[in-house]
Amino acid sequence: MATDLITEAGYQALKDELDWLWRDERPEITRKVTWAASLGDRSENADYQYNKKRLREIDRRVRYLRKRIENLRVVPYSPAQEGKVFFGAWVTIANEEDESKRFRIVGADEIYDRKDFISIDSPMARACIGKCVGDEITVRTPTGEAYWDVTDIQYDAHETAPRFVKP
Repeated sequence: MATDLITEAGYQALKDELDWLWRDERPEITRKVTWAASLGDRSENADYQYNKKRLREIDRRVRYLRKRIENLRVVPYSPAQEGKVFFGAWVTIANEEDESKRFRIVGADEIYDRKDFISIDSPMARACIGKCVGDEITVRTPTGEAYWDVTDIQYDAHETAPRFVKP
């Protein structure tokens, strides 16, 4: 079960996607379905079948977004978070082999299409929460335990990403 937390930018991206689907994409596809239906036999009309399928996909996504947005809790940035890892933090960690990783801890709805975002529900994020620079974290992996040191923590007081990008 995913935690119902989201950053301000992530919340706005979901709202932008919902708005685009409902105000732009759905009316356009509806026009195409109406046009294709006017051509006659729908059983062999590829335009009609494809756009009808796309309309169902849009409606399914709109229902999901409306329900999800209603249940999400936006976690705004707070200066009190500085110095420790909390939701929304950019965290840099390193291990003994000088391998380094940098990621941002965000809600489950924000991680798609981003390789540098991890879900608050992930083992790595759970291990980092509450830690300070210099603290060691232990993460259970399929091959055993991995040890990392927190080397940097940053917060975006005024987020600019992610934003919904029209496909």
